[in-house]
Amino acid sequence: MEGASTYRAVHAVSPGRLELTEKTLQAPGPGKVRIRVEACGVCHSDSGTVEALFPIEWPRVPGHEVVGRIDALGSGVQGWAVGQRVGVGFLGGSCGYCEFCRYGDLVNCRNQEYTGINHDGGYAEVMIAKSSSLMSIPDSLSSVGAAPLLCAGLTTFSALRNVPAKAGELVAVVGIGGLGHLGVQYARQVELARKLGAHHYIDNAATDPAEALQTLGGAKVILITASGGKTVAETFKGLRPGGVSIVLGVGPEPIEVSAMDLIFGSRKLEGALTGDPATGDATLRFSALSGVSAMIETVPLERAADAYATMMAGKARFRIVLTMD
Repeated sequence: MEGASTYRAVHAVSPGRLELTEKTLQAPGPGKVRIRVEACGVCHSDSGTVEALFPIEWPRVPGHEVVGRIDALGSGVQGWAVGQRVGVGFLGGSCGYCEFCRYGDLVNCRNQEYTGINHDGGYAEVMIAKSSSLMSIPDSLSSVGAAPLLCAGLTTFSALRNVPAKAGELVAVVGIGGLGHLGVQYARQVELARKLGAHHYIDNAATDPAEALQTLGGAKVILITASGGKTVAETFKGLRPGGVSIVLGVGPEPIEVSAMDLIFGSRKLEGALTGDPATGDATLRFSALSGVSAMIETVPLERAADAYATMMAGKARFRIVLTMD
């Protein structure tokens, strides 16, 4: 498609409906870059666009685990070069001037746009992105391998990197799916918890997970990648005093924990969305150095609707990545 004035994309045209289309190539505006996409992960959060759970304008191209090469720079872009391989995650780029940005909290930027929601994402051969959203892809990671690390990997790594667990303490990962199977690897590799790793498996359908965790001494950290308020409540009692449950999975159920379980033992309940681009860079470097990788099924772009349906039906055990070949 080099030199072509159009490119292929798969966009959502109504709730639940994805269609392959041709779009006209556009030049990037100020502060933005144009990316020739090489791979894009299919993430459950894409349902926010496809099922219209977020307020979007139709049609909209989903996808926020995007890897490709810059092929054009908008005015004012510094620090990035044509030909450089970059990644774009869920965060569409911070403004740099709001209250949260000024305090260094880029994740909660008041003017943050979200990739594949407020603007077109990576289910396409070409994508426009703000330069402030970009992450640098290590040469040792393939584009397909890097794609899931930009959301699933970044979310779990960011949540775990500053947890209070020390070597030898119990870190529990709830839900061994797209996020969870990466969370286990990061928990096993991160220096603070590397002596533990995934030494135990608890089937919450067969036993009380909180009791099982307490039998093991209580968890210092519980990383909850599965959605559901009931799951959070059932495992919260498995924390040791001073422990923290970090919720990554989003669902409609309210989270109910008793004041007794929260206060006695000074336990904590936190939510974590994702990480900023610097943490994304760290996620990618760490993954490349430690060998952490997603289990991936690749699907060509023109079959994106099938890939999305497979993911939503729960038939994709871990991660699906769209390729543009």
